Amino acid sequence: MKKHHTIIIAGAGGIAQAVALLLAEWSIVPQTIYIGNRTVSKAQKLVEWVENGITKSCTIKSFYLSEEDMTQEMKAIFNQGEIILDCLPGTQAPKIASYAKAFNMHYANLTEYVAETQQIIELARDATTGFVLQSGLAPGYIDILANHLFQEFCKDYEVTKVDNLEFKVGALTKNAVAPHYYGFTWSPVGVATEYIKEAEVLRYFKKTKRPSLSERTTIIIDGIAYEEDLTSGGSANLPDALAGKVKTLDYKTLRHSGHYAWVQEQIDNLATTDKPIKALQQIMEKQIPYIEDDQIILYAAVQGKDAHGILRRREISKQILPQKVGKHQLRAIQTTTATPLIQSAQLLLESSYKGVVLQSEIATKPFLNGNFIVPVYGNI
Repeated sequence: MKKHHTIIIAGAGGIAQAVALLLAEWSIVPQTIYIGNRTVSKAQKLVEWVENGITKSCTIKSFYLSEEDMTQEMKAIFNQGEIILDCLPGTQAPKIASYAKAFNMHYANLTEYVAETQQIIELARDATTGFVLQSGLAPGYIDILANHLFQEFCKDYEVTKVDNLEFKVGALTKNAVAPHYYGFTWSPVGVATEYIKEAEVLRYFKKTKRPSLSERTTIIIDGIAYEEDLTSGGSANLPDALAGKVKTLDYKTLRHSGHYAWVQEQIDNLATTDKPIKALQQIMEKQIPYIEDDQIILYAAVQGKDAHGILRRREISKQILPQKVGKHQLRAIQTTTATPLIQSAQLLLESSYKGVVLQSEIATKPFLNGNFIVPVYGNI
């Protein structure tokens, strides 16, 4: 194993903040971390925040990540880097991935954006380094967990097909007030995007698309009732990987009761606009507050008949709360999104992956019991 790694983080927002802190505080292998952002003062502020929050030494530096040109500073840093961890908005992902390919670096990102993911798949087909895509919480961890449940069910019950594979995540506040019953714990544009774009699902063993927010039901998890509904992006590539093996597969987002009715009312009132995502985002940002004290609720289940025709179901649910890392407190959305990205980075740095690595291609048990994952999600 290598004695030192040079890691580049693109972006300086809340998830980049968590990635840098977790890498500096929890890594066993010493590293140099570069944080790049279009506003270099923001990147420098993040560097200082991390340096003030860690209990061990780590080399961490900021740099100007230009949106337009390739600067000499960027070239010098990219020539040193082994991997780029992309924490920028999904629209920027193909550009950052192209830098990784051009400078022979590994790459991992978080975005749930489907079109941009397809662009990177094309870009990285002949890459000599590894590209792990959609490696956050959802898509990301939840897909690997669902795939793990499916594989274990088939092995234990001696079957090759199941009836249902369902997986759900909610980034939620602990309390919720009328009329929206919600508080922002992560990107408003990400929330608006997943509500508007179509969801990829399996129905009768075949991949298809369904409108987001078109299959709302109630679910009780650990004794608490939530609403669940289809949203885009969270199923990663499982509809492709498990077509023909799962009759019904979908990813749904969990919300407090009353939220989806409010959202549907806002969408219905948008009338005809050529930018519905932006319009919905603006409406939500005017009325919904940001709340720091968050929680992540996740649930995955597989159901089908065993080799003897008996109907079986397996479920996993977790509640994840804010956590102290070093001297700083990180929100639940930060740790649950950052640690799968870092675990993916470790996978790439310690292996010989080339080209795109999709969620269904990751060995489930080693990943889910990884040294960055377990302190946040617990063991499987």
